[in-house]
Amino acid sequence: MFFVMMREALSAMKANRLRSFLTMLGMIIGVGAVILMLAIGNGVQKQVADSIASMGSNLFIVMPGATSANGVRTGFGGAQNLNLADARAIAELSGVKYMAPMVQMNQQVVYGTNNWNTQIIGTNADYLSLRDWQVVEGYAFDDNEMRTGAQVALVGKQIVENLFAGQDPIGQTIRIRNNPFEVIGVLGSKGQSLDGRDQDDTIVIPLTTAQRRLQGSRFRDTLRMIMIQAESETAMPRVETGIKTLLRERHRIGEGQDDDFTVQNLTALANTAAETTAVMSMMLGAIASISLLVGGIGIMNIMLVSVTERTREIGIRMAIGARPNDIRLQFLLEAVIISVAGCLIGVGLGVGGAFIVAKISAGKLLVLVTMSSIVLAFSVATVIGIFFGFYPANKAAQLKPIEALRYQ
Repeated sequence: MFFVMMREALSAMKANRLRSFLTMLGMIIGVGAVILMLAIGNGVQKQVADSIASMGSNLFIVMPGATSANGVRTGFGGAQNLNLADARAIAELSGVKYMAPMVQMNQQVVYGTNNWNTQIIGTNADYLSLRDWQVVEGYAFDDNEMRTGAQVALVGKQIVENLFAGQDPIGQTIRIRNNPFEVIGVLGSKGQSLDGRDQDDTIVIPLTTAQRRLQGSRFRDTLRMIMIQAESETAMPRVETGIKTLLRERHRIGEGQDDDFTVQNLTALANTAAETTAVMSMMLGAIASISLLVGGIGIMNIMLVSVTERTREIGIRMAIGARPNDIRLQFLLEAVIISVAGCLIGVGLGVGGAFIVAKISAGKLLVLVTMSSIVLAFSVATVIGIFFGFYPANKAAQLKPIEALRYQ
């Protein structure tokens, strides 16, 4: 009986091909839009998650505070009041696992006839452990090379590509501000940071070397920032309180006075970014779902028209023994078939659209189609087809056979 009704439903749709296709169109666009929007949202979430993972875990950044001269305020980081002694004192705090004092600058780097402007980071041996950054070729510098101010460098993947052009960089000499540095290691790929900066476009050198060779004499003993990793997530509040108390004591900041430094909890910032992208992904899916609702309303309208057109047919069916449930099922099947067929085409459209967007963005935008998004879109489309198809089907089932036969 079911297969007979299915065949009749397909025949009715075939008799009005154009109308059936136009009815499907709402579901096609709706499902395609949902899958594409969720793919973009999932891709952004993955990019943010990868950026967060590349930063490391349980991290704090201590930066100099604001400074003011002649009424001009420089904002956070403008003061020059963090030094290596502050960093070493922080490393002794309870709950601190790693501590990396840092200076950062952009410099032109030269190798042979090639040159490249990149970020130079001067830091200690803990920096790579704190950032969970692997050396994939060569080796990393140690505390001894930091103490002696050795002119050695670790280079990122972008540096290898732009300076060495296929050559093995290990053992080669690059020049930074006319100072020779031997490349002793190549860093593993990290990708983009949360602020969009390419972390692979980086050279890491010992802190003391950066201070002596690259920083001006005026700022030789100062630090751009201090990165700290707590032993665990539960230790983070204790570590943050300890850092603030220690630096206020060392900088002789009295009670009621503002800090001349700032402590940022990178884990909290990263979690906020992750939550924001998750909300954005949900909003994209919700906005696209509106088109599914419009598609469902289209199905209901067309099915109501179909019931009106086929009133005499319904009367004949009832006259020869069809029950109201049979009529209801007949029209409900037509609505579901239209919905599911439109959904299947929409899945193909959404996946194809995601592939095109990924190609157009040339890898800058990650588009991630997941099976869960396809199943979700398919399920919602089917439910919408049943929901909006039920009213016309029920209206057809409630027709009186005599009145239906008299309908002109």
